[in-house]
Amino acid sequence: MSNSFPALDTLRTTCINRLETSLDQLLPENTAASRLSQAMRYAALSGGKRIRPLLVYGATTLAGAPLAKADIPATAVELIHAYSLVHDDLPAMDDDDLRRGQPTCHKAFDEATAILAGDTLHTRAFELLACNGEFRADTRIAMIRQLSQASGADGMAAGQMQDMQAHGQQQTVAALEEMHFLKTGRLITVSLQLGYFAAEIDDPALLDALTRFGDAVGLAFQIQDDILDVTMDTEQLGKPSGSDEKHAKSTFPSLLGLDASRERARLLCEQAQEALAGYGERAAPLQQLAQYIIARNH
Repeated sequence: MSNSFPALDTLRTTCINRLETSLDQLLPENTAASRLSQAMRYAALSGGKRIRPLLVYGATTLAGAPLAKADIPATAVELIHAYSLVHDDLPAMDDDDLRRGQPTCHKAFDEATAILAGDTLHTRAFELLACNGEFRADTRIAMIRQLSQASGADGMAAGQMQDMQAHGQQQTVAALEEMHFLKTGRLITVSLQLGYFAAEIDDPALLDALTRFGDAVGLAFQIQDDILDVTMDTEQLGKPSGSDEKHAKSTFPSLLGLDASRERARLLCEQAQEALAGYGERAAPLQQLAQYIIARNH
């Protein structure tokens, strides 16, 4: 990612190959419908920052467990993220043609195939948590419960619904924060919670600290996304820039201005780091990930 974040770079170097291998092995190449398999793999194996899986690995490491414990939940949360992007890009939603510098799933295949690919990435995530890895039954239940709540009617899906309903409307800052807490923040926070549960330890204080860290980082992530949408071009972002303006969406820069938005993101980054301040060098990868989130340019 950057030489400015050595602990994060070490975590990423160690974990991304694990994740990519897991995705490749656990996404089907040959099913009853090969085109569906191709679309699923296209959506999930097309690169990206892999921030949510890194949060899973970082939390498991902080909890003192081996990285192998994080492989399945890291893969599951990335599949949920991939499904959400496939559906977000559909003509009925954000209607975008470009994602990660290449055609969106419905452009590379077709709209119906993209819908089914998103649906099946979603179900595959929960199948992995239920069936794969070496976990106690109560751990599987906890991970499935947390991820389903974070991605469902009181989480990511609710935030997407609020986002669509807000097109063309002027939102308050409080309403915008609530929407992004649901749409973006819940999946970021649950990534850390999944990493904690995968470690199979009993440390409520650590779970609370990781949750507070995730809530702050999730909002900072979205503020930075809003900033990049108005300050970077399509080539730099790997997806269409100016999409918020195209859909007449309220954003943090439109409501607060660029400077105030940057300051809000910085304060949230500090808040996140404070949540893990008691864990010393063990927390360095996650601390630096918070810094990276507000420093990134794509």
